[in-house]
Amino acid sequence: MADKSKSSRKVKDKWKEKSWFKIYAPEMFNSIELGETPASTPEELGDRITEATVQDLTGDFSKMHIKLRFKASSIKGSEVHTQFIGHDLTNDYVRRLTRRKRTKTEHVVDAVTKDGYTIRVKPMVVTERRIQSSQETSLRNTMVSIVRSQASTMLLAEVIKAIVSGDMAKDISNATKVIIPMKKVEIRRSEVIAFPSESRQFAEVSQPEPAEQPPEAEAEVQPEPATAEKESEEKRAEEELSPEELGSGN
Repeated sequence: MADKSKSSRKVKDKWKEKSWFKIYAPEMFNSIELGETPASTPEELGDRITEATVQDLTGDFSKMHIKLRFKASSIKGSEVHTQFIGHDLTNDYVRRLTRRKRTKTEHVVDAVTKDGYTIRVKPMVVTERRIQSSQETSLRNTMVSIVRSQASTMLLAEVIKAIVSGDMAKDISNATKVIIPMKKVEIRRSEVIAFPSESRQFAEVSQPEPAEQPPEAEAEVQPEPATAEKESEEKRAEEELSPEELGSGN
C-alpha cells in the first residue's frame, strides 16, 4: 500500500505545465483576437488550425455561414499570429440552396495570385431548372476564365476579400446568366495550396539555363564573319594599291 501511495504522488498535472497563447487573425482581418489555446511548447502550435466565421470577425450576421481557417505563421511571446489557409460554407447553408428540379454545378479552379500564392477555388452554381451537360460545360469554362483572370491581377488579400464579400460570385453570376438563369452562385470552398517561397524556388531552378544560352551562341557566331570580311577587304586594298605604288616609284 505504501508503494502505491508514493507512485500516485509522483504523477504530475500536465495542465499546470502548459501555457496559454492568444491567437490573432491576419492583418487583412485587422489582427482580431480569435481566442486562446494551451500548449506545453510553442512548437506544438505549428500544426493547429483555428476556425472562425466572418460574423465573428466583422459582426455581419448575414455572413455567419462562411467559415474561415487560419494556421500559425509566427509566435511572439504568448501571441500566435496566423495566416489564411482557406474557407468553407456550412453544410446546412449549401443544403438549403439545393432543391428538386434544380442543377448544382461545381468546379475546381487553381489560380495564381499577383503576389505568388496558388489558391484552389471551388465555385458552385445553382440553376433555376435542370440543364444539359453541354450547358454545364459552358458554366465551368466561364468559372475558370473569371477566377483565373481576377486572381492574376489581385493580391491574396484582395482575392479573399472578393470571395468573402461575394464580388467574385456576382461576376460569375453576371457572366453565366446569359447561358442559363441562375438561382444562386457561391464560392463554396477555397484553399491556399502553395506559398510564394515555393514558387520562387521553382523559378530559380527552371529559369537560368535557357537565359544563358543565347548570348553564348551570338558570341561564337557573329564575330567570326565580321573579322573575316575586314581581313579580306584589307588584303584586297593592299593588292590594288601595291602595283600603283610600284609604278609611281619607277
